[in-house]
Amino acid sequence: MRASQRTSPFLALRHGISSSLLPSRHWDAAPRLTSSRAVSSSAAPVTSNIDGNIAPAPEPTPTRSSRLKEAKPFSDFLTDTFHRQHDYLRISVTERCNLRCVYCMPEEGVPLSPNEHLLTTPEIVMLSSVFVHQGVTKIRLTGGEPTVRRDIVPLMQQLGTLRPHGLNEICLTTNGISLHRKLDSMVEAGLTGVNLSLDTLDPFQFQIMTRRKGFAAVQKSIDRILEMNRLGAGIKLKINCVVMRGVNDREILPFVEMTREKDVEVRFIEYMPFDGNKWSKKKMYSYGEMLDLIREHHPGLDKVRDHKNDTSKTWQVPGHVGRLGFITSMTHNFCGTCNRLRITSDGNLKVCLFGNAEVSLRDILRQANGGSPIDEQAYEAMKQIEMDRRQNLVPQEQALGIAPAEAELLHVIGMAVKRKKAKHAGMGELEHMKNRPMILIGG
Repeated sequence: MRASQRTSPFLALRHGISSSLLPSRHWDAAPRLTSSRAVSSSAAPVTSNIDGNIAPAPEPTPTRSSRLKEAKPFSDFLTDTFHRQHDYLRISVTERCNLRCVYCMPEEGVPLSPNEHLLTTPEIVMLSSVFVHQGVTKIRLTGGEPTVRRDIVPLMQQLGTLRPHGLNEICLTTNGISLHRKLDSMVEAGLTGVNLSLDTLDPFQFQIMTRRKGFAAVQKSIDRILEMNRLGAGIKLKINCVVMRGVNDREILPFVEMTREKDVEVRFIEYMPFDGNKWSKKKMYSYGEMLDLIREHHPGLDKVRDHKNDTSKTWQVPGHVGRLGFITSMTHNFCGTCNRLRITSDGNLKVCLFGNAEVSLRDILRQANGGSPIDEQAYEAMKQIEMDRRQNLVPQEQALGIAPAEAELLHVIGMAVKRKKAKHAGMGELEHMKNRPMILIGG
């Protein structure tokens, strides 16, 4: 079945509303890959149960060859002109943060958008639905600091309802300050991965780099994740360390030592330029330099095979439980296999972290609500109108409906993705390019 024949169920996202109740919507869309969910249209065989009654036999599990045979092309809306398929969506859920990291934002902070300019939870869920039904399989919630959002757990619970429609991973990028207080509830809501930012193992240096206290709280969050994983939680834990020459480069080896007994991937990130972080090439400690330093102490350092869309280059010290990763945006870009799109807290789509081109999805979405934010009350009203329209209780022309906005969203998303460049600008250009501060991008 082609995408133009598929239903995109906004209404199936909440409280027991089945996709079967949804009206059919027709898009001018290209088909997408659904091989992992391919099923046979033939009638299921029947068997007799222990009482002699007729009961349907269990459907056989589709084989890999049958899934490949029935696979459908990936969505054209999420495929750029370089044939990169974008199945990974990063959503910034807040501009606020409880730290002031030196590489992320100016010391004085950043001007915050008015609340009415930010995406509401229903809007985030609706946009997520659009992307998931076009092929996105992984959503990462970022910020700011996502754990400071009051309804972060209910939001994750609602995103979890997209799992039957193809969402496989719900991840979080966090500084870990308050994560330990919400972690159990997040795992119950479907959290599968945590990228935790930690640039030093020295509590005093932590206060210098973040301009705040909180090292003990971060360590508590790390310990809690590892404890839950020992109990079978299966949370992918990665610790992100931005390396700055003369600031924390002396801690590369202590971070490597962390992987000796802990099942964690420590990822060293090259220092990148963003508005307000006073980037300097002299402060950038390169991937090559990091490798040379580590090899001096661990000559047997092994390269691990990376997956196609990995942003990091993965290595492992023989005998260590954990791994090392290197995010080399400045010296060895990975643009050729980029599969990521970003939505900012104020609802703008960015197709490249280092690009300054943005397009508003929020404004298109709110057309269905007269331009006002779609809060829970408006969302419930929109669902009811759609249900009434389904039962012919409301004339078609009076229904609020979401289909027109959805079609426009897909058109705008597709156009933005098609404009994505082959790679971002070089190091000499990036430092002079106008862009948001990292805190307002959701990096």
